[in-house]
This record gives sequence, C-alpha cells and structure tokens, in this order.
Amino acid sequence: MDKLKIKGLIKHLSRLNYRNMYENDFFLTWEKTDDEIAAVLAVADILRGLREANLSTRFFDSGLGVSLFRDNSTRTRFSFVSACNLLGLTVQDLDEGKSQIAHGETVRETANMISFMADVIGIRDDMYIGKGNAYMRAVAQSVLEGYRDGVLEQRPTLVNLQCDLDHPTQTMADMLHIINTFGGVDKLRGKKIAMTWAYSPSYGKPLSVPQGIIGLMTRFGLEVALAHPEGYEVMPEVEEVARKNAEVSGGRFTKSNSMEEAFQGADIVYPKSWAPFAAMEKRTKLYGEGDEAGIRALERELLKQNAEHKDWQATENLMLKTNRKTAFGEALYMHCLPADITGVSCQEGEVAAAVFDRHRVAMYKEASYKPYIIAAMMLLAKFRNPADKLAERLDCGRPRVR
Repeated sequence: MDKLKIKGLIKHLSRLNYRNMYENDFFLTWEKTDDEIAAVLAVADILRGLREANLSTRFFDSGLGVSLFRDNSTRTRFSFVSACNLLGLTVQDLDEGKSQIAHGETVRETANMISFMADVIGIRDDMYIGKGNAYMRAVAQSVLEGYRDGVLEQRPTLVNLQCDLDHPTQTMADMLHIINTFGGVDKLRGKKIAMTWAYSPSYGKPLSVPQGIIGLMTRFGLEVALAHPEGYEVMPEVEEVARKNAEVSGGRFTKSNSMEEAFQGADIVYPKSWAPFAAMEKRTKLYGEGDEAGIRALERELLKQNAEHKDWQATENLMLKTNRKTAFGEALYMHCLPADITGVSCQEGEVAAAVFDRHRVAMYKEASYKPYIIAAMMLLAKFRNPADKLAERLDCGRPRVR
C-alpha cells in the first residue's frame, strides 16, 4: 500500500463518528454503529499499510496487554500477541490454573489485580451459552470501578476474542478480506454469501462464528444465506439482528435446510460446523451442575447426530453451483480455520481436500487481517484522536526496522 492510499484512508477515518469508542470496550459488532465498524476496518487497513511501508506503529512506550483464553486457540492467541506488539504493548497471559482463581478469588478482585499497568484485556470464553459474554462484561465493569475508585491509573479496554454470542475479531477480519478481495465496500451490494453448517467428526463447536457472520455481513447490503440441517439452529435473537440489519442495509437474510440451495449462485461460501443451540444450552446446564457423565453422554449423542449429515460438505460438485464469474472461477471459499479436511485432517469433514487447497492461500490472507483488526479496536479505544496519531506516524516516517 503506498503512502497516498494511506493518506486517503486517514482522511476517510477523520470523517467518521467513532468518539464513543474512546475508553470503551468491544463486545459485539451489532452494538457498534456503522461508522464505528467502518472506523475499525479503516484503522486496520492503515496499520497494515504503515507496517508494509516499514513505518513504526508503536503508540505505547510501555504497558500490558493481558490475555485470558478459556478455550484452545492458535490464530486468535497469536493475533492478540501480534496486535499488542504492533502497538508497543507487552503481553502477559493469565493462566487460571496458576492463579488464585481456583482458590475462590472473585472476578472483581482478579480483574483489578491483573490491571495495574494493563491497557487492554483480551478474553476468549466461548464454550457455554449465557456465560462467556457475561463474564467479559463483569471483568469490564470491575476494572471500570477500579479506575473510578483510584485503584487503577488507567481503564483497561476489554476486547472480545470470542464469546458464546459473537467472534467480532474473526468476522471483522473476514469482512476486511471480502472488501479487499472484491475491490471495496461499494462492490458488495447484492453479492451472496452462504453461511452453512458443515459436517465435523468433533463435538461442541461454538455458535459464535456463524452468528457473528450473519450479525455483521447483513450490514453491508449482502444477501446472507444461512443454511443448516434441521435441529442445528443458532440463537433466535441473533437471527433477529440479521433480519433487521438486512432491512436497513437493503440486503437480504434467508434461511434454509439445504446446503445446495445456499451455494446456488453464491459469490462467497463459508461452510463451518457448529453445535445446535439447544445442545449448547443443555451442555451449559450440565456444566453448571458438575454432571460430567451427562456431558459425556451428550457428546456421544451429538457425534451420532452429526454423522447423520456427512453429505454437508464443500465438495467440487457443490462449488460448481456457485457463481463461476468471480476472480476465482467459483465462489470465494472462507473458513476461520482450522478446517476439517476430508482425507487430510479427518476421514470425512467440512471440505474436500481439493477445494481447500485451491483456496488455501486466500484463507491464510483472510487470517492475516485479524492482528490488525484487534490492534484497530485497541487504538480506537485508547486514543481520542487516532486519525491524527496515524497521520503523525505516516509523516514522521520513523522506520520499524532500521
């Protein structure tokens, strides 16, 4: 990206109204205004451009980014570390097994104790319905109280690195990938994206990615087609968000129980396994009761249920039904990764090996946007005038690598 384009993005950013993001948190995309979403996307592109131009983006001379992952992660974990490093923060991971949390330390106490010199807290808590996002909000409220009471010198910003409702850093990285692949936001109106369930031989994958996709993509005038077998519904309240977004944006939100129907004429496909909403609710109840035997029985039940839908796979034949006039000669295939690849990572899975391999480089590029999205969320929360700050970085020309 050349400096002229970066200047244009900074000028675009300066026209947006994102003042409410300052000293605020990022929980769900559908809580943010269109200008705030646009600001995150713009700042992410600017930061990427500055780094590609070998210009420093260290806005912090010191400070911590605290990470708490209650589920396994590769891309999001390293994206958070990369984002903090990009802005000049040091990362400290909170390992609950090595903390006093196991001894009954309260959320309020933990939040304050880890935040004395923290500027941002990133949390991934996605496994239990009604728990993850609520926990994040409890942490955010606790550090806000700590700041108001004079315990903390600064108010750490909380960034949702995936919860039970949404995966905003993933879906916004997906969105930026789509925007740049198709040549701009103005090129997306009327394009069709198929967000479909796909078979997986594993159990209990979160709902947050499909929910995040339908909750965000419907804001851009796209036709968003949600498809899954009967019984694999997502949360009804998120479907309602998608419907309202589509009405406002002039897009469309549809539902079906046919993967083939969703793929028909699609410009983008996103086949991804997830657990049924009702099953996730049941697991949360069993978890709360400490019923390990019940959880194991539920797992067996869901694996058997999944196996009834092995035909829900992104095959070569299905890709032939997509829009063949894109730059790829078929729909852009997307996945948050890791995908269950038939004959590679499993015997039968979400996607045929040939389909995955053909889109592998594009998917890696898709993933590469996430550190910049996370860094953008931080920057907009920590600085009142990020457009001016970014312009200063561009003008001063201080190299990242000397």
